[in-house]
Amino acid sequence: MGRSRYKFTQPDQPHFMTLTVLHWISVFTRPETVAILLDSMRHLMSQGMKIHAYVILENHLHILAQSPELDKDIAKFKAYTAKQLIQWLSERKAKTVLDQLAFYKKAYKNDRAFQFWQEGVHPELIQGEVTMRQKVEYIHQNPVKRGYVDRAEHWRYSSARNYLGVEVC
Repeated sequence: MGRSRYKFTQPDQPHFMTLTVLHWISVFTRPETVAILLDSMRHLMSQGMKIHAYVILENHLHILAQSPELDKDIAKFKAYTAKQLIQWLSERKAKTVLDQLAFYKKAYKNDRAFQFWQEGVHPELIQGEVTMRQKVEYIHQNPVKRGYVDRAEHWRYSSARNYLGVEVC
């Protein structure tokens, strides 16, 4: 089975993406694992990526971002965070999660013991202000719709508070 057929049609334009942990395994349940994602996002922002909105949930994240080479930046993000998260899990002897990441790994990925992220991100090009607002709202309302919080800005790992003038990422 090959790679995702979804492509970044205009990598320098804003895209909505979902990055999902392999087999929807809950890994982002501790501040330390989320910090790995946030630190990597900050690094990419320092290199020119613009993050319009994001939310991190227990097994996936939604992000609306753009950069001159968004496709390459997201690939770097996934590779770096996968390596860091697998190292973090290994250091803590999280055998159950590591066993799942090994079991569900694609067979052709024989250059590694684990696969962390599902393949692809299904990028959706944002065309216009209306679509941009809809996607930002979708991202921020995700934890509310799941019943985790009553208000979007109460979710710790989201850019919703940024829109209220509170720095979070």
